[in-house]
Amino acid sequence: MGGYGFLRFSIPMFPDASIYFTPLVYTLSVIAVIYTSLTTLRQVDMKRIIAYSSVAHMGFVTIGMFSLNIQGIEGSMLLMLSHGIVSSALFLCVGVIYDRHKTRIIKYYSGLTVKMPLFSMIFLFFILANMGFPGTSSFVSEFLVLVGAFKSNVFVTTLAATGVIWGAGYSIWLYNRVAFGNIRTSHITAFHDLDRREFMVFLPCIILVFVMGIYPEIFLNAMHVSITHLIEQVQ
Repeated sequence: MGGYGFLRFSIPMFPDASIYFTPLVYTLSVIAVIYTSLTTLRQVDMKRIIAYSSVAHMGFVTIGMFSLNIQGIEGSMLLMLSHGIVSSALFLCVGVIYDRHKTRIIKYYSGLTVKMPLFSMIFLFFILANMGFPGTSSFVSEFLVLVGAFKSNVFVTTLAATGVIWGAGYSIWLYNRVAFGNIRTSHITAFHDLDRREFMVFLPCIILVFVMGIYPEIFLNAMHVSITHLIEQVQ
């Protein structure tokens, strides 16, 4: 909703103020990307890791939006759509194992690939999407944001790009701790994989992430005219 507010109210209605406060927005966004990524590495609750990563991704959104060029704004809009799907799917993944084992603390989980292979594959897919793996929706959107930001401010782009590295770090760390290793039967004893209902909930998210990653023109073409008009208003 905040991103929508910037696009529909802040930038078109107050273009001079948006340009004036761009350095402030860049500063806050870079802090959000780096600080929350580092904070995410310290979390032990799976739900908190996903929540903090959402703050970092919103930092990318505001950086792209206030680059005030076509690539940056299109990337930020596509990232909002992508994040809405990927983050929701990751929260669903956490909900699946919480529903079975009644805890979100990482230290109680290990070796789920042995007992829950289908869940592990789906969880890995969305973990890769969350860290911007090529072929997923987040890769296209983050790349466009960085291209747009590079045209506006190289220094900000360099700092923001480190968020991609941090994102890969905490995403891989989370999956490694949950999926691999020896099963800790002293804490968790009941294992059963995804049922058909749960899989059908994940399926639309998987398809959308693939479509947005492989053929993003479906979404970008729909955005292009309105974004071009928005940039003309600012200029």
